[in-house]
Amino acid sequence: MFTHELRVRYQETDQMGVVYHANYLNWFEIGRTEMIRDMGMPYRTLEEKGLLLPVIEAELKFRQPARYDDWITIETRIVDRTNLRLQFACEIRRGDELLVSGGTKHVWLNRDWKPVRIDREAPELFALLQKWS
Repeated sequence: MFTHELRVRYQETDQMGVVYHANYLNWFEIGRTEMIRDMGMPYRTLEEKGLLLPVIEAELKFRQPARYDDWITIETRIVDRTNLRLQFACEIRRGDELLVSGGTKHVWLNRDWKPVRIDREAPELFALLQKWS
């Protein structure tokens, strides 16, 4: 599991004083991009190799809201990986308290938006992904 911490900014809250729901998806993205960067394969490198990893499905379950100035932790892990797809699970926590859980599913594409097998297009990345869960 990979963790990344951040502080809730005022701009991320809504009129009710809590984090606007769509911002949790941004935090999921921060978690997975920082995780991949930490693995040694930042998104920029993927793009330079002609690989795209769009979201094809997203799921969120809200338990408690985050508020302005909270320190939150984004916990990200890979829960499924194949030659064509990649799935992340994410949890947003304030200390030990679970606020939001969910995840995203992705498909590997080339620059022409055609599916590619990651084991053939970037075997070194495929090997890295096999080590993470």
